[in-house]
Amino acid sequence: MLLATTMITSVGWANVRLSNIFGDNMVLQRDKPIPVWGWADKNEKVTIQFNGQTKTVKADKNGQWKVLLNAEKAGGPYNLSVQGRNNITLHDILMGDVWVCSGQSNMEFAVNSVIDADKAKAASANPNIRHFYLPKDISATPKADVKPGAWKAASPENTGDFTAVGYFFAKALNEQLHVPIGLIHTSWGGSMVETWISPEGMANNDIFSEFVKNAPVLNIDSFAVANKKRIHQIIVNKQGELPDAATAAGWSAENVADQSWDKMKVPGAWETQQIGDFDGVIWFRRSFDIAAADAGKPAELSLGTIDDNDVAYINGTRVGGTNAYNATRLYQVPAGILKAGKNTIAVRIEDTGGGGGFTGDASEIYVNIAGRKQSLAGDWAYRMASAFIPDVSVGPNSYPSLLYNAMIHPILPFAIKGAIWYQGETNAGRAYEYRKSFPLLINDWRRLWHQGEFPFYFVQLASFNAANGNSQRGSTWAELREAQTLTLNVPNTGMAVITDIGESKDIHPRNKQDVGKRLAAVALHNTYGENNVYSGPTYQSMQTNGNKVTLSFTNIGGGLTVNDKYGYIRGFEVAGADQQFHYAKAYVTGDKVVVFSEEVSNPVAVRYGWADDNLEDNLFNKEGFPAAPFRTDNWKGITENVKYVIGR
Repeated sequence: MLLATTMITSVGWANVRLSNIFGDNMVLQRDKPIPVWGWADKNEKVTIQFNGQTKTVKADKNGQWKVLLNAEKAGGPYNLSVQGRNNITLHDILMGDVWVCSGQSNMEFAVNSVIDADKAKAASANPNIRHFYLPKDISATPKADVKPGAWKAASPENTGDFTAVGYFFAKALNEQLHVPIGLIHTSWGGSMVETWISPEGMANNDIFSEFVKNAPVLNIDSFAVANKKRIHQIIVNKQGELPDAATAAGWSAENVADQSWDKMKVPGAWETQQIGDFDGVIWFRRSFDIAAADAGKPAELSLGTIDDNDVAYINGTRVGGTNAYNATRLYQVPAGILKAGKNTIAVRIEDTGGGGGFTGDASEIYVNIAGRKQSLAGDWAYRMASAFIPDVSVGPNSYPSLLYNAMIHPILPFAIKGAIWYQGETNAGRAYEYRKSFPLLINDWRRLWHQGEFPFYFVQLASFNAANGNSQRGSTWAELREAQTLTLNVPNTGMAVITDIGESKDIHPRNKQDVGKRLAAVALHNTYGENNVYSGPTYQSMQTNGNKVTLSFTNIGGGLTVNDKYGYIRGFEVAGADQQFHYAKAYVTGDKVVVFSEEVSNPVAVRYGWADDNLEDNLFNKEGFPAAPFRTDNWKGITENVKYVIGR
């Protein structure tokens, strides 16, 4: 920035330019005044022309300028021209509805990775759906502009890189409304909610105010130096030093002296085991024996999911490799590689940020020979090969507001219709606090965007076996889902329930089609006034009679139904005054559900779907929307006393 200022001063003028959020092929918000802003030389006269409108403004002493064009109806394409000392013309601009798409990795999840991705991309050509990917960035202070990006129209060539949830949301809206839909995609995998809240929002909140006041001022350069020292110490403590590149490359070989290497349980992310927070390349090795009768036979090597990228070798021969954090590794081992007796597997894993290592289930780690699976889960030898130490070693969760400063604040003037949000996995360990922090984010964005209580629709956490959580052990994910449900008390919000389309062993379910459609159903009803069913059954009240509890629901649509050919309802539990929950039987009677257990004679509480992995829940309305998880009690949860701490 200092260099840029020096250059401007030396030549005496600066070219007029627009914020990087503007570009060819963009969608501007219909039916609202249209903000257009940018920079020029101080006091420079800037003229903006758009669809017959002409407005002139003078840049201020800092070279900033902004105009409000008159509202326009849906339509286009139009050109936008900006004239100062130089001329800029943007082409193929549509007027429609602009939705901000934000959150963590399940919002970041691209169409390329969804179920039937090739089919979805092949059928995606639609110039009335446009997507802007806002490049990842962090900042200790609010930034004036985002990194350069590009607006792209949906097409078989482009759509694969779109946010999948956002794309299927836009597709459903466009099919129903027949107006252009623009998506501003600003998300970051693994990010927590606090990094998306403004500094003022954090400082003025009763939960975070004291914490923020006492927090040290973040100096990113100093933080980077400290992080480099931390990573160096990890390496020194574990193995003394890193190998040279040639030595590390040789670790794929069959015969490597790995007896002195440290051991790690596989599967399991290395951040949760001995290494801790380390980004880079680690090699894993182990041996296994096969019978002489199987020598030379073809086989399958299954390694589950790996974060992020891997290359796998058996007896020194490469058998597969994948560059995707959410893909299941299933590699074909050609005939002639396996031998009688000892065989060696070597896996090079590259982690570019966040979690790293084997992240699947133990049942997915095996070698399969002629239909016989041999488990490879357990202790593997490992050794670090290289470390990723970027110049700025600060992650999005290192400090509050880092993503707000860089990826929300610069686009606040942009006129929008609303926002969709998919986040919460990273906050599950502080679920009770999320009851306050999530509404804080919504109200903070609305305050700063100056567009009233714009629609804010979000996705409830899917089913996923995060830590075998349930009513007996406690479930952070169930408590986070409850916090999301409570957030519906914030005006003009809505929630898509997706417990039925999660994946027990994958935190990134691939069915994003239905996620987008369910968000769109909420928007069509609440924002666009359509007379459609948009939600599944929602708990309303309970009445006890003996050992039976009768539950009433709202949002039953055409009626309650059960996705089971025998009519069995799964997911309900009841407890007595001892607070011990027992699995319950349940049946539908009219628009109510009756729940009971022979083990609980005097039930006082009912829970439904109260577990990390609640994929078996099967109560729906006839329109196909699942019932939201709930509990009737307010007994103490396992996250009540867990508070936000910088860097965690």
